Amino acid sequence: METESTGKPESNPIAFDLEGPLAPQDNAYELMKLSPRGDRAFRAVSRYDDLLALEGRPDYEPGDTLALIIPFLICHGVTEEQIAAMGHKAPLTPGAPELTSGLQSRGWRLFCISTSYEQYARTITGRLGIPEQNVACTSLRLEEIRRLVDPADLSLLRETEKRIAGLSPGVDDARIREVLDHFYWEHLPRTRSGQVMRQVRPVGGTRKVEALERFSATVERPFSNWVAVGDSITDCRMLGAVDKAGGLAIAFNANEYALTHATMGLASVRLDDLLIALEAWGSGGRQAVEAVVREREKAGGHNDREHFHWLHRTEDIAPALDVHSRIRRLVRDKAAELG
Repeated sequence: METESTGKPESNPIAFDLEGPLAPQDNAYELMKLSPRGDRAFRAVSRYDDLLALEGRPDYEPGDTLALIIPFLICHGVTEEQIAAMGHKAPLTPGAPELTSGLQSRGWRLFCISTSYEQYARTITGRLGIPEQNVACTSLRLEEIRRLVDPADLSLLRETEKRIAGLSPGVDDARIREVLDHFYWEHLPRTRSGQVMRQVRPVGGTRKVEALERFSATVERPFSNWVAVGDSITDCRMLGAVDKAGGLAIAFNANEYALTHATMGLASVRLDDLLIALEAWGSGGRQAVEAVVREREKAGGHNDREHFHWLHRTEDIAPALDVHSRIRRLVRDKAAELG
């Protein structure tokens, strides 16, 4: 691609989601696991997040789990330093360092738009050489909120955690809604910590689109010139916006929400398998990418790598979802063991 005024090549902008494409661990889940019942409580809160997002609750976005778990983090004494430390120790997705360094050497401009807490996101992206000003993530002032917590609030929180830890997502959805509706929308708003917590706005859903709009204005490139990489419900609106504009929206080891809104998909244990599609984008745009992806899709993947799928205007995502689900579990489970 060249500028009309100078004839010089323009750099290609690419925006990565963090958890999944760049780092396989779920930071919120790992933080909740620091407490004895935390993993079970997190599954209930995460299911609650899905239920609220899917029903379209006003001013609620996919990924707001990051706001919902804050009281539990405070209850168990999790600190901002611990969150940052996890970013230093967390494994990176295999192939992520090779891909990011390779793209930078080719003149690409790298961005990250993540629901993750800033203490974690900025540490991970720093390890990958993504400039701090090119990172949009969830701002968290955990110590400020902690100072406002009343001991009585902690007592109720512990009781709430105990109740939801014994519930099974999908089976006990009605009970999960009942318990957490009372806690989040009746009790917390009446507390000082709850009032401050409402200011935490995780970067998910439409907020990811807003972040991409800001970056797009900064580099003066419309969505049609962007590549976006995501994997979950928090990314689907960003992926959809880029795909609709004619850009390249990539679902990497994705769930059904991301696959439905993407231009193409890649299921692989290595992120740098994307390079062949990105090189095609840089040389010939979406048409060149489609040719490469359809050729690779016809050939099939190799074991756990290079499973490409062309998804734009594809009604049946079931074949892609099967392989994405398998490899997503493989990569995420291995990361959980390492963590």
